[in-house]
Amino acid sequence: MEPKVNYTLVGLFIALLSAALLAGVLWLSRTDYRGVYDRYYTYMDESVSGLSTDSSVKYRGVDVGRVKEVILNPDNPEQVRLALDLVRGTPIKEDTVAVLETQGLTGITTVNLRGSSRTAPALQPMPGETYPVIKSQPSFYAQLSNTFSRVTANEQLPVLLANLNSFAQEARGLVDAQSRAEVKRILADLAQITRSVAAHRSELAEGVAKASAALDRFAAVGKQLDERLPEVLDQTTVSVRALRDMTNEVARAGASMRSVMDGSRADIAQFTGQTLPESGLWVAEVRQLTATLQRLASELEREPSALVFGRARPVRGPGE
Repeated sequence: MEPKVNYTLVGLFIALLSAALLAGVLWLSRTDYRGVYDRYYTYMDESVSGLSTDSSVKYRGVDVGRVKEVILNPDNPEQVRLALDLVRGTPIKEDTVAVLETQGLTGITTVNLRGSSRTAPALQPMPGETYPVIKSQPSFYAQLSNTFSRVTANEQLPVLLANLNSFAQEARGLVDAQSRAEVKRILADLAQITRSVAAHRSELAEGVAKASAALDRFAAVGKQLDERLPEVLDQTTVSVRALRDMTNEVARAGASMRSVMDGSRADIAQFTGQTLPESGLWVAEVRQLTATLQRLASELEREPSALVFGRARPVRGPGE
């Protein structure tokens, strides 16, 4: 006898299993966001080769979302517009920038977000925009390519290469046989100098030791000078103060003498006008009296009796 099958239970089990499978697929594909993610736009001026839908979006190396759309900018075909779905709460600020980064040799490209200083305001959509737009910066490879392009496009590059070629040829001419001989001679002279220095190594060491001792003595003298300098400065200050006081005293004495001279000017004038001429006459009379006394003394010395008997009369001559 065959067992009876409850098709109702089997159908219900199949329906629940299908619903669970569908929910798992939807969860794994993350098609139902339910407001957990926020969308942002960013525009790239370079090639986005290696970047595709569902590529990772990293913030300082941390996975924070996915790339959900990669299309050309409808307003500028030279740009690529990327739609980024980021986990709500990611600190996207006005100074945040998006940069393409290639992962090693695999060629897989991701979007890396940088910046976001703590004091910057949160990024908001501009008027007329559906989503906020994150600024972009060229990647390292784009910067390198642009730099190489500018270098190769520079008109001075051929001239620089020609100058380098000329410099290389001139340098090659410098290393001829004669130049090599000169270099060998210089090296030989240097070796001889080195040997001479090594031979006088003890004398050089002694000279260095003497120089070190002289420096030590000089340092000791400097230390003593530093110690005595305040005392010397104090003594100098005292001497300068005494010299200043003496100068003031001399000035006061000069002022007193000037006042005395001013008060005695009339007496000095009278002495000069009257007393000095009379003194001159008196001196002349004294000189005349002195001459008379000298003659008298001479006569007395010659004839002492003349003082008692008077001067002898002169003897008369014949016929007087």
